[in-house]
Amino acid sequence: MAKEQDKEFLEFLIKSLVDHPDEVKIDRKVDEMGVLLSLTVNPEDMGQVIGKAGSTARAIRNLVRIVGLKNHARVNLKIEEPAGGRSVRPMRDSRPESEPKGDLDDLNL
Repeated sequence: MAKEQDKEFLEFLIKSLVDHPDEVKIDRKVDEMGVLLSLTVNPEDMGQVIGKAGSTARAIRNLVRIVGLKNHARVNLKIEEPAGGRSVRPMRDSRPESEPKGDLDDLNL
């Protein structure tokens, strides 16, 4: 149980941040490269976990690595994307509806 302190710490930290703590899932895998913690949260909570420009995710990764160092293990965190994540939004035409969408000869110079 002492070896899973990294998982317990991450679970406590994430459940404190998100709005749906019952949907937090953490998988822990150990191999020759070290420990990999895979985090899955409710899609609505992704923004809270990642933070502005990824700053919260970066801080969480640093904290988990520190806990790993205390236990003499290399710990990495993988944040799983929700199903259908990173949807690409179509580019919106920035011109107002009343503005012509034709060729350059529509300009009155």
